[in-house]
Amino acid sequence: MAEINPNARLEAFSDGVFAIALTLLVLDIKLPPTDAIRTTSDFWAALGHLVPSIIAFLLSFIIILITWVNHHGAFQLVAGSSTSTIYANGFLLLTTVFLPFPTALVGQYVLTDHAAPAVVLYDGLGVLQSIAWLWLVHAALRNRLAKNERAEQRMRETVRYGNFGLMFYSLCTVLAFWFPLAIAIVTLLSWIGWLIVGMTIKGE
Repeated sequence: MAEINPNARLEAFSDGVFAIALTLLVLDIKLPPTDAIRTTSDFWAALGHLVPSIIAFLLSFIIILITWVNHHGAFQLVAGSSTSTIYANGFLLLTTVFLPFPTALVGQYVLTDHAAPAVVLYDGLGVLQSIAWLWLVHAALRNRLAKNERAEQRMRETVRYGNFGLMFYSLCTVLAFWFPLAIAIVTLLSWIGWLIVGMTIKGE
């Protein structure tokens, strides 16, 4: 019996990787050290120190969720896969599972004098993810995998978004050396935009 969805195994593998990445995020939220807590005020203060890590966790959860939604939408536009799309998809998943590390750095250092390296790495990952998206979509277009003409048009729109993301996060990565907190806020706002974009990518 023919497989109804030729990308079923690829999507199932990808979904598993996304699930693991989401699970790893919460490991960066550590319990307050008990030896430093002697009063209720100490406990509240310790919890307060966790707020940046919790915010970073929530942000990265949203980022991975948006990436998964866009990934699902993108694969609704294609009728199959090729060697190049499989490797491009693998690179996209690599950028996804690496996200917990810069997330932990941002959560720990964004409000300190050492925020720059953390934000640079975080936005640098945005550059790599933009490259991964462009590679994936270009590979699908090059191999004529679009389901129909409308799907191909949607994919070409995605290329424009990818080019914008590449330029945007490259600029943010550079500016983060001097303005890490401001760039961290701008990066947060950018993901709201990608959420809106993700809602427009639908299968045909």
